[in-house]
Amino acid sequence: MAITAETVKQLRDMTGLGMMKCKEALEATQGDLEKAVEHLRKLGLKTAEKRAGRETSEGVIASYIHSNSKIGVLLELKCESDFVARNDDFRQLARDLCMQVAATRPIAVSRDQVAPAVIEKEREIYREQVKDKPPQAVEKIVAGKLDAFFKEHCLLDQPFVKDPKHTVADLLNALIAKLGENIAVSRFVRLQLGE
Repeated sequence: MAITAETVKQLRDMTGLGMMKCKEALEATQGDLEKAVEHLRKLGLKTAEKRAGRETSEGVIASYIHSNSKIGVLLELKCESDFVARNDDFRQLARDLCMQVAATRPIAVSRDQVAPAVIEKEREIYREQVKDKPPQAVEKIVAGKLDAFFKEHCLLDQPFVKDPKHTVADLLNALIAKLGENIAVSRFVRLQLGE
């Protein structure tokens, strides 16, 4: 299939990535747009993995106050340079993540930040729920339920509220691939009147 400038532009509009990256992705997938998007997402994940260890000492603190003035969020989104910290896409991600936190009430940024006592308490509850199942199945069921708990309560594992087909981690990895720098959510705080 011939790769036209129009197809490259269409892929660029879908992903926000540069023309050359889009053209290379289309060439690698014989001009199939859907496969090209998937190809770029896989490359973005590899890029994110390569950059994961790099220090993030710049960034922004973003805020969100819900329209009823009863929910507020502060979130620290970090990157490697102040150039990226001033980037519109980076700042938009920070705003979107604030709204995500306001809407979904995560308890931690990632799984490793969930307190061990909380994890153990959830395990006990799940074991009690499935105690009449065969012993060899109990741990698998508990692990599955714990995974679902993380997807609901850890920011990076949550489906993104504006596009539930992707997780917040997918969103972060896509921006890492686009901007070429490590980006990390450091912390957040969610306040609700009366809580």
